[in-house]
Parts: sequence; structure tokens; C-alpha cells
Amino acid sequence: MARSIDQQIAETQAKLARLKQRQKAGETRRKIIVGSVVISNALKEPEKARALAALLRRAVTREVDQKELVGLIEDLDQAAAKAAPREDRS
Repeated sequence: MARSIDQQIAETQAKLARLKQRQKAGETRRKIIVGSVVISNALKEPEKARALAALLRRAVTREVDQKELVGLIEDLDQAAAKAAPREDRS
């Protein structure tokens, strides 16, 4: 029995929705992996910790996101403090 055009459209739209969902899941997974690597390395290297903390302070503007990052930024500040004091280059 032949499927109607409406059925074919519905099936195609469902397939497209599944593909979009899979694509979004892949993008989210990549962000998690990259974020994990960046944070891990920054916590081990004071200059990177200082740079990441500064970037987060500058780039994260939503209050709800800032609240979520308070602990991480504190950890980054502590890691950055382990570096030798910066020389004044003026």
C-alpha cells in the first residue's frame, strides 16, 4: 500500500528532527570535552589559570552563569596565585 504524501512528509520531518537532535548532542559533547581539557590544563599552569579566569570574568555576562562559575573562578585564582609575581613592565 502506497504511503500518502502527508505520511511521507511526516516521516521525513521526524527523520530530520532525529538528525538535528543527534547533531546537537555531538556539539554538546565536544563542548564538554574541550571545556574539561581547558579547565584541567589551566588549573595546572598558573598563567593559563590567570588567562582563563580573566576570560570568564569578561565573557560571561549572564548573572545565572556567573553564579555557576564562582567556584571555578576561585579555583583558577588560587592556581594563578601559585605563579611567580608578575614583573611590572611599564
